[in-house]
Amino acid sequence: MQLADRGAVSRFGTPLVVAVVAVLVGIGLTVGLNGYFAYLGVSVVVAAIALLGLGVVTGSAGMISLCQLTFGAIGAWVVSALNKAGAPGGFFFWLLLGGLAAGVVGVLIGLPALRLRGINLAVVTLGLAAAADVTLVEIQFPGTTDGVSVDRPSFVADDNAYFLMCIVVLIVCALIVHFLRRGPWGSSWAAVAFSERGTAAAGASVRTAKLSAFAVSATLGGISGGLLTAQVGFAFPTSFAPLQSLALYVLAIMSGAHLIDMAVFGAVLWVAVPELLKRWGVPQDWGYVIFGLLGIQALAGRGNLGTAIRELWRRRSRASAGIQITALDEEPPRLPPGEPVLVVRGLSVTFGQVKALSGVDLAVPKGGVLGVIGPNGAGKSTLVDAISGFLPQAEGTVELADRPLTGNPTQRARSGLRRTFQQDRVPAGLTIEAYVRFVARRRPDAAEVAAALEFFGCPPAATPLDRVDVGARRLVEVVGHLMAKPQVLLLDEPAAGLPHEEHVAFGERLRQVPARFGVSVLIIEHDLDLVRSVCDTLTVLDFGEVLASGPQAEVLADPAVLKAYLGETEML
Repeated sequence: MQLADRGAVSRFGTPLVVAVVAVLVGIGLTVGLNGYFAYLGVSVVVAAIALLGLGVVTGSAGMISLCQLTFGAIGAWVVSALNKAGAPGGFFFWLLLGGLAAGVVGVLIGLPALRLRGINLAVVTLGLAAAADVTLVEIQFPGTTDGVSVDRPSFVADDNAYFLMCIVVLIVCALIVHFLRRGPWGSSWAAVAFSERGTAAAGASVRTAKLSAFAVSATLGGISGGLLTAQVGFAFPTSFAPLQSLALYVLAIMSGAHLIDMAVFGAVLWVAVPELLKRWGVPQDWGYVIFGLLGIQALAGRGNLGTAIRELWRRRSRASAGIQITALDEEPPRLPPGEPVLVVRGLSVTFGQVKALSGVDLAVPKGGVLGVIGPNGAGKSTLVDAISGFLPQAEGTVELADRPLTGNPTQRARSGLRRTFQQDRVPAGLTIEAYVRFVARRRPDAAEVAAALEFFGCPPAATPLDRVDVGARRLVEVVGHLMAKPQVLLLDEPAAGLPHEEHVAFGERLRQVPARFGVSVLIIEHDLDLVRSVCDTLTVLDFGEVLASGPQAEVLADPAVLKAYLGETEML
């Protein structure tokens, strides 16, 4: 069996096997349960689905949502209204419609997340929950005042059968979330949680990533609300109070609800803690205190129970994966630089009264490597930000393959211009392979990915990025963008984090990029040994202006360049 086939079996077979086992466990749990414990079991499952959705938006996408039970209220409202109206389709159809309705509202609630972050987004979502609570208390759910209860389908009329049905719904939801996380949406959620700039530079839509996370989370919340309504026959505003949404968020953070098993564990705590307090004669409001203390610990420690358990599990075998770049036995011939593929004319950027760039002109030759050097504060990173679209106020023109390059960073990346960053923008929540495929925005075969990773001395594709050191992550970032096959790749200090002895070996690889991958390169780098070994031509910036530009030897011998570098004269 080929490696790709084995990967497909593991990707699809293992989750399905786990799902079948979970169903069998659910059947076993229903045997001998009395009505009350079956009722508690349904409560656990309903909470697990809500936590699973919350784990998507908070754990995977890194956004704060304090209105998860409001989405549950929307699902409950739809089920109650359709039941009262005697709508066709039956309970399961109503349940699906309730989830979809909540998903639509989730997209609308996600719109502020496009501009708001952190505490501001928390205030907006909590305000929504409070407004919904006041409205529900005033008008009540359909059928409540008329005594029209939501009846379960006949084959799940008793609590044990309904419990098993809810387990099946949870398993289906968990499978959907699992496969979404392993796909492009899941990668975009992890990327946007770690770095919105890095996500945009990869050609992925930050807007789509955020809205899809809210939509999936809200849909699951709506389904949980519909199930809760059929559990008791009626929906009540107290089941969806803002304080409970807040407590659910804290529980999601504490347990690590982005992990499916920990979402279930968190749901067990959600039901077990109040139940134990009741049996011990302690007021159940103390449950909120307990969840609050656990949440404070999780937030202060920047961790959660799920990741801590997994860390302990693999600590013995865990070793940080690093770089293993070896010298090339024989370097293939380099392509002669051709006509300019990226042309920048009159690029200027002003911050208030400060001119960061002033009339910068440069050209990246097709099949060549252009180096941009200069003292600290010369405007090099500003130049890359402006070319890649992160500074919309920039003046001047940028042309890629004789076509004007305009639009936001995502549009420019999709047009064939990619870039890396000085800071680490590689999310630790993915494997190397998942990250490379996400950045590539295509599905290169396993052999192509493995060959590119091996070429740059990166760890194997299956390695989780949280086991990879910073220097190796920088190289993985380069590989991901090269797999996208852009026309030009902008590298902002790609050797940062690499040991000095690895710089030369990295330079050997970088020198071959145009011939091997068909990508022209613009590189910003302080290591002049690397610059000498890689760059055909150089452009020197000083105080935002071009000081010198041309063939490497001429530029490095220019007295003005030597003067600009001052203390770096001896290095030159």
